[in-house]
Amino acid sequence: MTDHASFPNSTAAGNLDALPDAARRVALLLRERGHAGQIVMLPETGKTSAEAAAGLGCSVAQIAKSILFRRRDDDAPVLVVASGANRVDEHKVAAHVGAVGRADAKFVREKTGYAIGGVCPIGHATPPITLIDADLLVLESLWAAAGHPHAVFNLSPRELVALTGAPVADVALREPV
Repeated sequence: MTDHASFPNSTAAGNLDALPDAARRVALLLRERGHAGQIVMLPETGKTSAEAAAGLGCSVAQIAKSILFRRRDDDAPVLVVASGANRVDEHKVAAHVGAVGRADAKFVREKTGYAIGGVCPIGHATPPITLIDADLLVLESLWAAAGHPHAVFNLSPRELVALTGAPVADVALREPV
């Protein structure tokens, strides 16, 4: 596990003013919910799981990527927090929430309040229907986006489930062997 204290661009308790607005909002929300709320600003973008993992020195699987879908029958936002190593199986998601389709950048920004690449698992403008990838639960430590493409925070899988209140589901696309 990478220790967030080793990052020079970690936020200290009183250093929230140095964060971009959305990341500061996430830090305060995390704090309100009992999490340390320490945000790490990556020098390079964390828009992809591979970029974030490289910047953090962790495995791609430890990146808790937020993928937003649009439920087809009512346009409700559906958030899947998945392991960075997995592709999400839309049919498995649909089995839990109904048919879904891809969400464009405008829909993502409107429903979450975040830009693509910085979508946090919590603090959305419109509360989404959320599912947590079961593969995340086998890991000790995760990194999730904190409202900005360069901002991330560290948490355990148990904390992710507690913060989101979301059910854990098998949502990973499994290629036949």
